[in-house]
Amino acid sequence: MMQIRSFHYGWIVVGVTFLVLLTGAGIRATPSVLIVPLEREFGWSAATIGGAVAINILLYGLIGPFAVAVIERFGLCRTVCGALLLLAVGVAATALMQSVWQLYLLWGFVVGSGTGVVALVLGATVANRWFAHRRGLVLGLLTASSATGQLVFLPLLASLSDNFGWRSVSFTVALVALALVPLVAFLVRDRPSDMGLPAYGATSVETGVVHLQNPAKRALLALRDGAKTRDFWLLAGSFFVCGASTNGLIGTHLIPACIDHGIPEVRAAGLLAVMGFFDFFGTTGSGWLSDRIDSRVLLFWYYGLRGLSLIFLPYAFDYHFYGLSLFAVFYGLDWIATVPPTVRLAEKAFGKDNAALMFGWIVTAHQVGAAFAAWLAGLLRTTTGDYFGAFLLAGGMCLAASVLVMFIGAGRKPRMTEDAKALVRPA
Repeated sequence: MMQIRSFHYGWIVVGVTFLVLLTGAGIRATPSVLIVPLEREFGWSAATIGGAVAINILLYGLIGPFAVAVIERFGLCRTVCGALLLLAVGVAATALMQSVWQLYLLWGFVVGSGTGVVALVLGATVANRWFAHRRGLVLGLLTASSATGQLVFLPLLASLSDNFGWRSVSFTVALVALALVPLVAFLVRDRPSDMGLPAYGATSVETGVVHLQNPAKRALLALRDGAKTRDFWLLAGSFFVCGASTNGLIGTHLIPACIDHGIPEVRAAGLLAVMGFFDFFGTTGSGWLSDRIDSRVLLFWYYGLRGLSLIFLPYAFDYHFYGLSLFAVFYGLDWIATVPPTVRLAEKAFGKDNAALMFGWIVTAHQVGAAFAAWLAGLLRTTTGDYFGAFLLAGGMCLAASVLVMFIGAGRKPRMTEDAKALVRPA
Protein backbone atom coordinates (compact mmCIF):
# COMPACT_ATOMS: atom_id res chain seq x y z
CA MET A 1 0.00 0.00 0.00
CA MET A 2 2.91 2.32 0.49
CA GLN A 3 4.40 2.55 -2.97
CA ILE A 4 4.83 -0.06 -5.70
CA ARG A 5 7.54 0.83 -8.21
CA SER A 6 6.55 4.16 -9.70
CA PHE A 7 2.96 4.01 -8.48
CA HIS A 8 2.06 6.63 -5.86
CA TYR A 9 -0.79 6.21 -3.38
CA GLY A 10 -1.93 9.71 -4.22
CA TRP A 11 -3.51 8.33 -7.39
CA ILE A 12 -5.80 6.14 -5.26
CA VAL A 13 -6.85 9.19 -3.27
CA VAL A 14 -7.49 10.99 -6.56
CA GLY A 15 -9.58 8.08 -7.84
CA VAL A 16 -11.82 7.99 -4.76
CA THR A 17 -12.08 11.79 -4.73
CA PHE A 18 -13.09 11.68 -8.40
CA LEU A 19 -16.01 9.37 -7.52
CA VAL A 20 -17.04 11.58 -4.59
CA LEU A 21 -16.98 14.75 -6.70
CA LEU A 22 -18.80 12.99 -9.53
CA THR A 23 -21.56 11.90 -7.15
CA GLY A 24 -21.81 15.31 -5.52
CA ALA A 25 -22.15 16.96 -8.92
CA GLY A 26 -24.81 14.46 -9.97
CA ILE A 27 -26.81 15.19 -6.82
CA ARG A 28 -26.45 18.93 -7.31
CA ALA A 29 -27.66 18.65 -10.90
CA THR A 30 -30.64 16.43 -10.03
CA PRO A 31 -33.15 19.31 -9.61
CA SER A 32 -32.87 20.04 -13.35
CA VAL A 33 -34.56 16.67 -13.94
CA LEU A 34 -37.21 17.38 -11.31
CA ILE A 35 -38.39 20.87 -12.30
CA VAL A 36 -41.08 19.75 -14.76
CA PRO A 37 -42.32 16.74 -12.66
CA LEU A 38 -42.64 18.99 -9.58
CA GLU A 39 -44.51 21.59 -11.63
CA ARG A 40 -46.94 18.93 -12.78
CA GLU A 41 -47.52 17.22 -9.41
CA PHE A 42 -47.60 20.20 -7.03
CA GLY A 43 -48.34 23.12 -9.34
CA TRP A 44 -45.19 24.95 -8.24
CA SER A 45 -43.91 27.49 -10.78
CA ALA A 46 -40.44 27.44 -12.33
CA ALA A 47 -39.65 30.58 -10.31
CA THR A 48 -40.62 28.84 -7.03
CA ILE A 49 -38.55 25.74 -7.76
CA GLY A 50 -35.74 27.93 -9.08
CA GLY A 51 -35.68 29.68 -5.69
CA ALA A 52 -34.91 26.38 -3.93
CA VAL A 53 -32.27 25.58 -6.53
CA ALA A 54 -30.79 29.04 -5.98
CA ILE A 55 -30.39 28.34 -2.24
CA ASN A 56 -28.83 24.98 -3.07
CA ILE A 57 -26.34 26.56 -5.47
CA LEU A 58 -25.57 29.41 -3.10
CA LEU A 59 -24.76 27.07 -0.20
CA TYR A 60 -22.83 24.81 -2.58
CA GLY A 61 -20.38 27.69 -2.87
CA LEU A 62 -20.73 29.39 0.51
CA ILE A 63 -19.91 26.22 2.44
CA GLY A 64 -16.66 25.78 0.47
CA PRO A 65 -14.22 27.95 2.45
CA PHE A 66 -15.64 26.71 5.76
CA ALA A 67 -15.35 23.13 4.47
CA VAL A 68 -11.65 23.71 3.77
CA ALA A 69 -11.16 25.05 7.30
CA VAL A 70 -13.04 22.04 8.74
CA ILE A 71 -10.84 19.68 6.70
CA GLU A 72 -7.75 21.44 8.05
CA ARG A 73 -9.03 21.06 11.61
CA PHE A 74 -10.67 17.60 11.64
CA GLY A 75 -9.22 15.79 8.64
CA LEU A 76 -10.13 15.01 5.06
CA CYS A 77 -11.60 11.53 5.59
CA ARG A 78 -13.94 12.36 8.48
CA THR A 79 -15.22 15.54 6.82
CA VAL A 80 -16.04 13.85 3.51
CA CYS A 81 -17.74 10.87 5.20
CA GLY A 82 -19.91 13.24 7.23
CA ALA A 83 -20.92 15.17 4.12
CA LEU A 84 -21.89 11.99 2.24
CA LEU A 85 -24.06 10.82 5.14
CA LEU A 86 -25.79 14.21 5.25
CA LEU A 87 -26.47 14.02 1.51
CA ALA A 88 -27.86 10.49 1.72
CA VAL A 89 -30.31 11.45 4.47
CA GLY A 90 -31.30 14.79 2.92
CA VAL A 91 -31.88 13.48 -0.59
CA ALA A 92 -33.86 10.43 0.60
CA ALA A 93 -36.11 12.67 2.69
CA THR A 94 -37.06 14.74 -0.38
CA ALA A 95 -39.20 11.82 -1.57
CA LEU A 96 -41.55 12.58 1.35
CA MET A 97 -41.95 16.33 0.79
CA GLN A 98 -45.39 17.80 0.20
CA SER A 99 -44.92 21.55 0.78
CA VAL A 100 -42.78 24.31 -0.66
CA TRP A 101 -41.03 24.93 2.67
CA GLN A 102 -39.88 21.29 2.66
CA LEU A 103 -38.48 21.75 -0.85
CA TYR A 104 -36.52 24.78 0.33
CA LEU A 105 -35.32 23.05 3.50
CA LEU A 106 -34.22 19.78 1.90
CA TRP A 107 -33.06 20.59 -1.65
CA GLY A 108 -32.07 24.10 -0.65
CA PHE A 109 -30.37 23.96 2.75
CA VAL A 110 -29.57 20.31 3.53
CA VAL A 111 -28.47 19.13 0.09
CA GLY A 112 -26.82 22.48 -0.64
CA SER A 113 -24.71 22.22 2.53
CA GLY A 114 -23.67 18.63 1.80
CA THR A 115 -22.70 19.23 -1.81
CA GLY A 116 -20.76 22.33 -0.70
CA VAL A 117 -18.27 20.05 1.06
CA VAL A 118 -17.86 17.58 -1.83
CA ALA A 119 -17.26 20.36 -4.34
CA LEU A 120 -14.42 22.02 -6.24
CA VAL A 121 -12.59 23.01 -3.05
CA LEU A 122 -12.21 19.32 -2.18
CA GLY A 123 -10.42 18.72 -5.47
CA ALA A 124 -8.14 21.72 -4.89
CA THR A 125 -7.30 20.47 -1.38
CA VAL A 126 -6.40 16.96 -2.58
CA ALA A 127 -4.30 18.27 -5.47
CA ASN A 128 -2.37 20.68 -3.23
CA ARG A 129 -1.72 18.10 -0.50
CA TRP A 130 -0.86 15.03 -2.54
CA PHE A 131 0.89 16.42 -5.64
CA ALA A 132 3.95 18.59 -6.09
CA HIS A 133 4.18 17.80 -9.80
CA ARG A 134 1.31 17.41 -12.29
CA ARG A 135 -0.90 19.41 -9.95
CA GLY A 136 -2.63 21.18 -12.82
CA LEU A 137 -3.40 17.87 -14.54
CA VAL A 138 -4.78 16.36 -11.33
CA LEU A 139 -6.88 19.44 -10.67
CA GLY A 140 -8.21 19.26 -14.21
CA LEU A 141 -9.21 15.62 -13.75
CA LEU A 142 -10.96 16.28 -10.44
CA THR A 143 -12.69 19.37 -11.77
CA ALA A 144 -13.88 17.43 -14.82
CA SER A 145 -15.59 14.93 -12.52
CA SER A 146 -18.16 17.53 -11.53
CA ALA A 147 -19.36 17.75 -15.12
CA THR A 148 -18.90 14.04 -15.72
CA GLY A 149 -21.52 13.60 -12.98
CA GLN A 150 -24.03 14.86 -15.53
CA LEU A 151 -22.78 12.30 -18.06
CA VAL A 152 -23.28 9.43 -15.61
CA PHE A 153 -26.39 10.54 -13.73
CA LEU A 154 -28.71 12.79 -15.72
CA PRO A 155 -29.82 10.48 -18.57
CA LEU A 156 -30.37 7.66 -16.06
CA LEU A 157 -32.24 9.94 -13.65
CA ALA A 158 -34.39 11.38 -16.44
CA SER A 159 -35.29 7.84 -17.50
CA LEU A 160 -36.10 6.85 -13.91
CA SER A 161 -38.30 9.92 -13.53
CA ASP A 162 -40.18 9.11 -16.75
CA ASN A 163 -40.71 5.43 -15.95
CA PHE A 164 -40.97 5.23 -12.16
CA GLY A 165 -41.72 8.78 -10.99
CA TRP A 166 -39.50 11.50 -9.60
CA ARG A 167 -39.27 9.91 -6.13
CA SER A 168 -37.24 7.03 -7.55
CA VAL A 169 -34.63 9.64 -8.50
CA SER A 170 -34.26 10.74 -4.87
CA PHE A 171 -33.81 7.19 -3.58
CA THR A 172 -31.28 6.31 -6.29
CA VAL A 173 -28.90 9.20 -5.67
CA ALA A 174 -29.21 8.75 -1.89
CA LEU A 175 -28.08 5.12 -2.17
CA VAL A 176 -25.11 6.10 -4.35
CA ALA A 177 -23.98 8.67 -1.76
CA LEU A 178 -24.34 6.14 1.06
CA ALA A 179 -22.34 3.51 -0.84
CA LEU A 180 -19.33 5.84 -1.06
CA VAL A 181 -18.96 6.26 2.72
CA PRO A 182 -17.08 2.96 3.39
CA LEU A 183 -14.91 3.50 0.30
CA VAL A 184 -13.77 6.89 1.60
CA ALA A 185 -13.30 5.58 5.15
CA PHE A 186 -11.01 2.73 4.06
CA LEU A 187 -8.99 4.35 1.27
CA VAL A 188 -8.66 8.10 1.80
CA ARG A 189 -5.86 9.47 3.98
CA ASP A 190 -5.52 13.09 5.00
CA ARG A 191 -1.95 13.67 3.80
CA PRO A 192 0.88 11.67 2.18
CA SER A 193 2.87 12.14 5.40
CA ASP A 194 0.27 9.97 7.19
CA MET A 195 1.69 7.07 5.17
CA GLY A 196 5.30 8.19 5.40
CA LEU A 197 5.27 9.32 1.77
CA PRO A 198 6.33 12.54 0.09
CA ALA A 199 3.82 14.21 -2.19
CA TYR A 200 3.94 13.00 -5.78
CA GLY A 201 7.02 14.52 -7.40
CA ALA A 202 8.50 15.71 -4.08
CA THR A 203 11.74 14.39 -2.63
CA SER A 204 10.99 14.75 1.07
CA VAL A 205 8.06 14.14 3.41
CA GLU A 206 6.32 17.38 4.38
CA THR A 207 4.14 17.19 7.45
CA GLY A 208 2.19 20.38 6.73
CA VAL A 209 0.39 22.21 9.51
CA VAL A 210 -2.66 21.69 11.68
CA HIS A 211 -4.76 24.82 12.20
CA LEU A 212 -6.01 24.88 15.76
CA GLN A 213 -8.24 27.92 15.55
CA ASN A 214 -11.98 27.71 15.03
CA PRO A 215 -12.63 26.77 11.37
CA ALA A 216 -15.19 29.54 10.92
CA LYS A 217 -12.75 32.12 12.30
CA ARG A 218 -9.96 30.84 10.07
CA ALA A 219 -12.19 31.10 6.97
CA LEU A 220 -13.40 34.60 7.84
CA LEU A 221 -9.89 35.89 8.59
CA ALA A 222 -8.76 34.60 5.19
CA LEU A 223 -11.65 36.45 3.54
CA ARG A 224 -10.77 39.63 5.41
CA ASP A 225 -7.19 39.51 4.16
CA GLY A 226 -8.11 38.45 0.64
CA ALA A 227 -10.76 41.15 0.24
CA LYS A 228 -8.01 43.79 0.57
CA THR A 229 -6.51 42.73 -2.77
CA ARG A 230 -7.61 43.65 -6.27
CA ASP A 231 -6.84 40.17 -7.56
CA PHE A 232 -9.38 38.60 -5.22
CA TRP A 233 -12.18 40.74 -6.61
CA LEU A 234 -11.14 40.13 -10.22
CA LEU A 235 -10.99 36.37 -9.63
CA ALA A 236 -14.25 36.37 -7.69
CA GLY A 237 -16.00 38.58 -10.25
CA SER A 238 -15.00 36.43 -13.21
CA PHE A 239 -16.01 33.29 -11.33
CA PHE A 240 -19.39 34.89 -10.54
CA VAL A 241 -19.94 35.02 -14.30
CA CYS A 242 -18.67 31.44 -14.67
CA GLY A 243 -21.26 30.17 -12.19
CA ALA A 244 -24.06 32.23 -13.71
CA SER A 245 -23.38 30.87 -17.19
CA THR A 246 -22.92 27.19 -16.24
CA ASN A 247 -24.58 25.71 -13.13
CA GLY A 248 -27.09 28.51 -12.71
CA LEU A 249 -28.34 28.90 -16.27
CA ILE A 250 -27.47 25.91 -18.44
CA GLY A 251 -27.20 23.28 -15.72
CA THR A 252 -30.56 24.24 -14.21
CA HIS A 253 -32.63 25.55 -17.13
CA LEU A 254 -31.47 23.89 -20.35
CA ILE A 255 -33.86 20.93 -19.92
CA PRO A 256 -36.94 23.15 -19.35
CA ALA A 257 -35.84 25.35 -22.28
CA CYS A 258 -35.64 22.29 -24.51
CA ILE A 259 -39.09 21.13 -23.37
CA ASP A 260 -40.42 24.60 -24.25
CA HIS A 261 -39.21 23.95 -27.81
CA GLY A 262 -40.80 20.49 -28.05
CA ILE A 263 -37.69 18.46 -27.19
CA PRO A 264 -38.42 15.50 -24.83
CA GLU A 265 -36.87 15.55 -21.35
CA VAL A 266 -34.69 12.46 -21.81
CA ARG A 267 -33.23 13.84 -25.05
CA ALA A 268 -32.62 17.19 -23.36
CA ALA A 269 -30.83 15.44 -20.49
CA GLY A 270 -28.72 13.74 -23.14
CA LEU A 271 -27.48 17.17 -24.25
CA LEU A 272 -26.19 17.81 -20.74
CA ALA A 273 -24.58 14.38 -20.79
CA VAL A 274 -22.81 15.27 -24.05
CA MET A 275 -21.55 18.43 -22.37
CA GLY A 276 -20.29 16.36 -19.46
CA PHE A 277 -18.49 13.98 -21.81
CA PHE A 278 -16.68 16.75 -23.68
CA ASP A 279 -16.02 18.72 -20.51
CA PHE A 280 -13.96 15.81 -19.19
CA PHE A 281 -11.52 16.33 -22.05
CA GLY A 282 -11.80 20.12 -22.06
CA THR A 283 -11.18 20.56 -18.34
CA THR A 284 -8.45 17.90 -18.16
CA GLY A 285 -6.77 19.58 -21.11
CA SER A 286 -7.17 22.93 -19.40
CA GLY A 287 -5.32 21.56 -16.36
CA TRP A 288 -2.50 20.42 -18.61
CA LEU A 289 -2.39 23.80 -20.35
CA SER A 290 -2.44 25.72 -17.05
CA ASP A 291 0.96 24.19 -16.23
CA ARG A 292 2.35 25.66 -19.46
CA ILE A 293 0.43 28.79 -20.58
CA ASP A 294 -0.41 32.09 -18.87
CA SER A 295 -3.66 31.40 -17.01
CA ARG A 296 -5.02 34.85 -17.86
CA VAL A 297 -4.77 34.10 -21.57
CA LEU A 298 -6.59 30.80 -21.08
CA LEU A 299 -9.40 32.51 -19.18
CA PHE A 300 -9.70 35.23 -21.84
CA TRP A 301 -10.43 32.60 -24.51
CA TYR A 302 -12.65 30.45 -22.28
CA TYR A 303 -14.97 33.29 -21.29
CA GLY A 304 -15.00 34.88 -24.73
CA LEU A 305 -15.92 31.68 -26.57
CA ARG A 306 -18.50 30.81 -23.92
CA GLY A 307 -20.17 34.19 -24.37
CA LEU A 308 -20.42 33.73 -28.13
CA SER A 309 -21.91 30.24 -27.75
CA LEU A 310 -24.60 31.51 -25.34
CA ILE A 311 -25.58 34.24 -27.78
CA PHE A 312 -25.88 31.53 -30.45
CA LEU A 313 -27.99 29.18 -28.28
CA PRO A 314 -31.47 30.80 -28.76
CA TYR A 315 -31.04 30.36 -32.51
CA ALA A 316 -29.76 26.78 -32.14
CA PHE A 317 -33.24 25.67 -31.05
CA ASP A 318 -34.46 26.40 -34.60
CA TYR A 319 -32.21 23.63 -35.90
CA HIS A 320 -32.82 21.15 -33.04
CA PHE A 321 -30.42 18.26 -33.66
CA TYR A 322 -27.59 20.01 -35.52
CA GLY A 323 -27.72 23.35 -33.73
CA LEU A 324 -28.04 21.96 -30.22
CA SER A 325 -25.48 19.20 -30.87
CA LEU A 326 -22.96 21.82 -32.00
CA PHE A 327 -23.71 23.92 -28.92
CA ALA A 328 -23.42 20.91 -26.57
CA VAL A 329 -20.01 19.89 -27.93
CA PHE A 330 -18.59 23.40 -28.00
CA TYR A 331 -20.03 24.45 -24.64
CA GLY A 332 -19.04 21.17 -23.05
CA LEU A 333 -15.36 21.67 -23.90
CA ASP A 334 -15.54 25.04 -22.13
CA TRP A 335 -17.95 24.08 -19.29
CA ILE A 336 -15.65 24.43 -16.28
CA ALA A 337 -12.30 24.60 -18.01
CA THR A 338 -11.95 27.90 -16.11
CA VAL A 339 -11.21 26.12 -12.82
CA PRO A 340 -7.55 25.00 -13.24
CA PRO A 341 -6.26 28.43 -14.40
CA THR A 342 -8.31 30.16 -11.69
CA VAL A 343 -6.75 27.94 -8.99
CA ARG A 344 -3.28 28.62 -10.40
CA LEU A 345 -3.89 32.37 -10.25
CA ALA A 346 -5.21 32.05 -6.68
CA GLU A 347 -2.06 30.16 -5.68
CA LYS A 348 0.11 32.91 -7.13
CA ALA A 349 -1.90 35.61 -5.37
CA PHE A 350 -2.30 34.00 -1.93
CA GLY A 351 0.39 31.30 -1.63
CA LYS A 352 0.13 27.50 -1.59
CA ASP A 353 -0.95 27.22 2.07
CA ASN A 354 -3.90 29.56 1.54
CA ALA A 355 -4.74 28.68 -2.08
CA ALA A 356 -7.48 26.11 -1.35
CA LEU A 357 -9.13 28.29 1.30
CA MET A 358 -9.12 31.41 -0.84
CA PHE A 359 -10.31 29.40 -3.83
CA GLY A 360 -13.20 28.39 -1.57
CA TRP A 361 -14.22 32.04 -1.29
CA ILE A 362 -13.79 32.49 -5.04
CA VAL A 363 -16.06 29.47 -5.56
CA THR A 364 -18.56 31.19 -3.26
CA ALA A 365 -18.72 34.01 -5.80
CA HIS A 366 -19.15 31.37 -8.50
CA GLN A 367 -22.17 29.95 -6.72
CA VAL A 368 -23.63 33.37 -5.91
CA GLY A 369 -23.58 33.95 -9.65
CA ALA A 370 -25.12 30.54 -10.26
CA ALA A 371 -27.84 31.16 -7.68
CA PHE A 372 -28.59 34.56 -9.21
CA ALA A 373 -28.87 33.07 -12.70
CA ALA A 374 -31.00 30.12 -11.54
CA TRP A 375 -33.47 32.52 -9.93
CA LEU A 376 -33.42 35.19 -12.65
CA ALA A 377 -33.75 32.73 -15.54
CA GLY A 378 -36.75 31.10 -13.83
CA LEU A 379 -38.29 34.53 -13.27
CA LEU A 380 -37.73 35.54 -16.90
CA ARG A 381 -39.32 32.32 -18.13
CA THR A 382 -42.31 32.86 -15.84
CA THR A 383 -42.81 36.49 -16.88
CA THR A 384 -41.86 36.39 -20.59
CA GLY A 385 -42.57 32.77 -21.46
CA ASP A 386 -39.06 31.86 -22.68
CA TYR A 387 -35.34 31.99 -21.88
CA PHE A 388 -34.24 34.22 -24.78
CA GLY A 389 -33.31 37.20 -22.60
CA ALA A 390 -31.53 35.02 -20.04
CA PHE A 391 -29.24 33.46 -22.67
CA LEU A 392 -28.31 36.80 -24.23
CA LEU A 393 -27.65 38.41 -20.83
CA ALA A 394 -25.36 35.57 -19.78
CA GLY A 395 -23.50 35.77 -23.08
CA GLY A 396 -22.82 39.47 -22.59
CA MET A 397 -21.56 38.86 -19.05
CA CYS A 398 -19.09 36.25 -20.33
CA LEU A 399 -17.70 38.66 -22.93
CA ALA A 400 -17.18 41.26 -20.20
CA ALA A 401 -15.42 38.68 -17.98
CA SER A 402 -13.01 37.82 -20.81
CA VAL A 403 -11.72 41.39 -20.63
CA LEU A 404 -11.58 41.61 -16.82
CA VAL A 405 -9.38 38.53 -16.37
CA MET A 406 -6.56 40.15 -18.32
CA PHE A 407 -6.10 42.63 -15.44
CA ILE A 408 -5.35 39.90 -12.89
CA GLY A 409 -1.77 40.34 -11.71
CA ALA A 410 0.51 38.43 -9.42
CA GLY A 411 -1.35 39.88 -6.40
CA ARG A 412 0.10 40.02 -2.93
CA LYS A 413 0.26 37.28 -0.35
CA PRO A 414 -1.68 38.04 2.83
CA ARG A 415 0.58 38.15 5.86
CA MET A 416 -0.23 35.70 8.63
CA THR A 417 -0.87 37.53 11.88
CA GLU A 418 1.01 36.64 15.04
CA ASP A 419 -2.23 35.37 16.58
CA ALA A 420 -2.73 33.04 13.63
CA LYS A 421 0.87 31.80 13.86
CA ALA A 422 0.35 30.91 17.49
CA LEU A 423 -2.58 28.68 16.55
CA VAL A 424 -0.57 26.64 14.05
CA ARG A 425 1.72 23.76 14.97
CA PRO A 426 3.48 21.06 12.89
CA ALA A 427 1.25 18.08 12.13
